[in-house]
Amino acid sequence: MKTFIWSFFIMILACSDAEIVSSWKNPDIVLFHAYKVLVVGMTPNPDARLQFETKMTEKFTQQGVESMRSIDLFDVAFTNSVRTDEELDDVEERLLDKDFDAILFTKILGSENRQTLTKKLSELDRNNSRFKDDYLSHQNIYYDDEYYEQYKVYFVETALYCICVDKERDLIWRGVIEVSDPITSEETIEEYIDLVVSTMEFEDLIFRKEKEKS
Repeated sequence: MKTFIWSFFIMILACSDAEIVSSWKNPDIVLFHAYKVLVVGMTPNPDARLQFETKMTEKFTQQGVESMRSIDLFDVAFTNSVRTDEELDDVEERLLDKDFDAILFTKILGSENRQTLTKKLSELDRNNSRFKDDYLSHQNIYYDDEYYEQYKVYFVETALYCICVDKERDLIWRGVIEVSDPITSEETIEEYIDLVVSTMEFEDLIFRKEKEKS
């Protein structure tokens, strides 16, 4: 039954400018709740990053979940240059010390065409099952101003990582949505966030539907 509902949900979303092309949830996870989430938007556009992280944290606040923007945690120097494994390990430990238990990591990727897009999605499924690996393999997005100029197809990948104490920093969920541009307009950002929240709600990840009043 849930498969049918999900297929219908995808058909509805396909009518908008943004379209879900992939959604994967860790089969070992039924429900996942977080108490404090770090919201990371990886893009070379500082204004888009600010808008996305601000609006996403507002969604968590509405849900009663504490969250923080990465722009309030990472200084400019951190995102403007290459980082190492050790530095990302230190970031994760700092997050644990500050009682974070999840990271919502969103990045805007590009592809030459739909064929290479399919290949990239396959690579995403096989790799980057931890936040550190995901960040390190895509960190050039932050400081490469010409990153998007070579692409014609754009998609946004959002990954939810658990950074719980005494557990691996494992991937909980990954959703990929194709968009018409590299998400620079406020309208596109809001549309994307609504899709992310709806999908996480459907998958029982942090966001919960309000119970209907009897």
